[in-house]
Amino acid sequence: MAMRGWPLIKLLPQKTNFHFVKYARYAAFLSVILCVASIVACFVPGLNMGIDFRGGASLEVSKPAGQVVNLEEVRGAVSGLDLGDVGVQGIARRDNNIDDGSTAIVRFQVPDGRDQTVVVNQVEAAITQATGEVTYSGVSVVGSKVSGELFQSGLLALGSAIVLMFLYIWFRFEPQFGFGAVAGLLHDVVLTFGLIVVFKLEFSLTMVAAILTVIGYSMNDTVVVFDRLRENLRKYKTMPLRDVIDLSLNETLSRTIITGVTAVMVLAALAVFGGEALFGFSIALMFGIIIGTYSSIYVGAPIILLWGVKRGGAADDAKPIKLGMASRP
Repeated sequence: MAMRGWPLIKLLPQKTNFHFVKYARYAAFLSVILCVASIVACFVPGLNMGIDFRGGASLEVSKPAGQVVNLEEVRGAVSGLDLGDVGVQGIARRDNNIDDGSTAIVRFQVPDGRDQTVVVNQVEAAITQATGEVTYSGVSVVGSKVSGELFQSGLLALGSAIVLMFLYIWFRFEPQFGFGAVAGLLHDVVLTFGLIVVFKLEFSLTMVAAILTVIGYSMNDTVVVFDRLRENLRKYKTMPLRDVIDLSLNETLSRTIITGVTAVMVLAALAVFGGEALFGFSIALMFGIIIGTYSSIYVGAPIILLWGVKRGGAADDAKPIKLGMASRP
């Protein structure tokens, strides 16, 4: 018996005929406003820097093997001391390198003007009161210099990823495809930073990893659209470029929706059940997937339309086209 497909896929039309390019001008106007607002928000009021980028202290909390450190109890005890951002994460034991839940690392900020030793003692007392007798070790401090270097390294990683993606698209396709892809990536990264500011999410190394993942997903979706666009440019040599772009976007739309919805469903579950430590990471990724799909349609492709592209038998398509001005046949 033949295996039946997923029933909900039948809800998606097999063929669509949306005129995406028709609304590209309005989408571009909206994107510019949101990007400018996001950039301004990164400075005023600014990013909510985590311990990785602001500096702070950390210590290891351990119980005898076989006993479990309740991470939520530890997080609640330290959060009650009003020390700013608090991070609690389970780690492997030092003696056997096995993560059996008996060891955790606690990161917290030391407020300006307060003695570090006093704050550490208060944290240890609060954790002991909440979870019982535990052993403390590995107390360390992340200074402002180290945290500043981490912040610069995080931004360098984001910039390097965008440059490498541009080079990849440039060599695989054409320069205008590369600029369209990079414009989409910058659009996605800037708006994700805006989301972080608006929802006051903690900007840490984990959030940098989320943005890098958004860059990868957005590029993957862009490559799928550009591949289909290149095929159609060779197939329909006399069709107006705006129509070829619309055709390519419609042909990849169902794949884009299915992939995006599947990823968002998984991330939604992670946001709900992953706890506070993974909530911001999940929210940023969900937003990035949605905005990445949008940018593939209304950022990357319209730039190719504005620039124009050469193809055999259609010399006119090498000329830039004013967005929204050409009439449809």
